[in-house]
Amino acid sequence: MNQEVIEALKQLEREKGIDFETLVQALEEALARAYLKLPGAAAAARVEIDRKTGEMRLFAQEVDEEGNVIREWEEKRSDFGRIAAQTAKQTIVQRIRDAEREQTYEEFAGKEGDIVTGIVKQHDPRYALVDLGKVEGILPQSEQIPGERLEHGLRLKLYVVDVKRTLRGPQIILSRSHPGLVRRLFEQEVPEIAEGVVEIKALAREAGHRTKMAVWSKEPAVDPIGACVGPKGARVRAVVAELKGEKIDIVEWSEDPAVLVANALSPAKVKEVKINEEEKLAVVVVPDYQLSLAIGREGQNARLASRLTGWRIDIRSEGQEHPGKTAATG
Repeated sequence: MNQEVIEALKQLEREKGIDFETLVQALEEALARAYLKLPGAAAAARVEIDRKTGEMRLFAQEVDEEGNVIREWEEKRSDFGRIAAQTAKQTIVQRIRDAEREQTYEEFAGKEGDIVTGIVKQHDPRYALVDLGKVEGILPQSEQIPGERLEHGLRLKLYVVDVKRTLRGPQIILSRSHPGLVRRLFEQEVPEIAEGVVEIKALAREAGHRTKMAVWSKEPAVDPIGACVGPKGARVRAVVAELKGEKIDIVEWSEDPAVLVANALSPAKVKEVKINEEEKLAVVVVPDYQLSLAIGREGQNARLASRLTGWRIDIRSEGQEHPGKTAATG
């Protein structure tokens, strides 16, 4: 049995990448603890395992009040062989679990801020459990897209928000509502973004409703909006499909705040933008018939444009003459 233990530990080192010496030391400690539970055991003990033959030697110890060893002797017990076999098995199994948990943690810790694919396994009002292959992830209610039906077996792409170590293994917090999900989806769909030719400069999202994304090209010959839309709209359609129909406005980035604000209010047409640097305020004038489009339903278009640009936006129609009629966002 002793030689079998050594072979088992070496195989574990090869397959799981756990250091052989670490395993032997863990087994020695486990055996010493197991001995101390036996009737008539000494106050303390240690176990030595021969690294080549697997031979196990038990040393009982006498200790003083401060825990210092004052006497030690080798002890032969007929019942030690039985507990050794059982303890060795338990220690090896536990080390395998620990190693697998650590490997899974390291794998997913490197994916924070990235996309994973998972299958909905269980869903209740508080959260959904998502099967990620080696481990389950948690999709809290606060990270879900409002109105999205998470049926059992549904395959989804999810954004990894956080990975934590726990006693039961890694806890992986996922999101469907994070703006980073949209960014990563476009990186997957648009080669020009993955290659760094086109850059997503800013992104604002109200999950399940609308996203505004400002893009810029490092190469004048490359149209950043066209690259994101793709041939016959294929690329943006793929992202919209994954987000279950969420609207996406792709606009061109500009260092000029007036141009950026005007672009951000798309699909509305803007006549004029007046910039107040001191108050970080952009006063926007639109044709009368474009006012409701510029503001958007419940102020959504203007609100997202404000978040995208970082400017407070005050939208006015050409025909407005009184401040009381002004539609504003903050």
